[in-house]
Amino acid sequence: MNAKLGNRLFDGLNYLLLSLCVLLCLAPFLHIVAVSLSSNGPIMSGAVTLFPVDLNFEAYNRVFSDLTMLRSLGLTVGLTVGFTVLCMVMTICAAYPLTKTELKGRKIAMYLIVFTMFFSGGIIPEYILIKQLHLVNSLWSLVLPLLVNPFYLIILITFFNSIPKSLEESAELDGCSHFGTLVRIILPLSMPAVATLSLFYAVNRWNGFMDTLFYITDTNLYPLQLKLYQLIMNSMMTDQMQMEGAQIIQVLPESLKAASIVFATVPILIVYPWLQRYFVSGIMLGSVKG
Repeated sequence: MNAKLGNRLFDGLNYLLLSLCVLLCLAPFLHIVAVSLSSNGPIMSGAVTLFPVDLNFEAYNRVFSDLTMLRSLGLTVGLTVGFTVLCMVMTICAAYPLTKTELKGRKIAMYLIVFTMFFSGGIIPEYILIKQLHLVNSLWSLVLPLLVNPFYLIILITFFNSIPKSLEESAELDGCSHFGTLVRIILPLSMPAVATLSLFYAVNRWNGFMDTLFYITDTNLYPLQLKLYQLIMNSMMTDQMQMEGAQIIQVLPESLKAASIVFATVPILIVYPWLQRYFVSGIMLGSVKG
């Protein structure tokens, strides 16, 4: 009885601590949602905490009233999906050969990959390179420089190395080529790593802002983050002009910023449940017997 009681107390304490951690993680997002749904008076007085005060949807009306917003959303979704697919293809094609100890120049390649994690040319040389390649105002300027992340590549190499070599040897005995082994053996066992890195790539591209600010000046090619930035800046200038003219401000910049954050965050949050089933361990249990 004492052992069961101790286990119950331990489980209860764990649930309590985990619940507190979840609340701490959700509190900032709930505050942003509350600000986006509150009217100007409570926001200016600081009365908004985790729940909306004096419900107001004017900030979302301002966000959705811009017809180009949906176009930027569709462009960003397509860019994120294409970027993620290309990045994973390149990362997998680079990681698998680097797991082969018999590959000539493997150590040199690894040194060069690690070197790029600590040293880079900087913003100005990168911009000059993109401009000389005539990629300014092209979506390729948002894809090619970030096509392979060295840190994610090393993670995938480590995961591939953890797969028993006996599986690859068995595939070779059955007549599989290296490509066949990769597609039929390695990738199915690596779905947790592939799904996780795909999510990392997708989130990085979805939240990318600085490169879009540098390389994209055509309003028809504005991704969502840059479009929201333009919307907020225009709102701040309009509010300043209204204040100088002693007019009533309909939407505070704080409320518009909060609505923009929610608008840009919700789509990428929808992806998490679809990939959650891959974030598990032990998928390789039982893959090698005997």
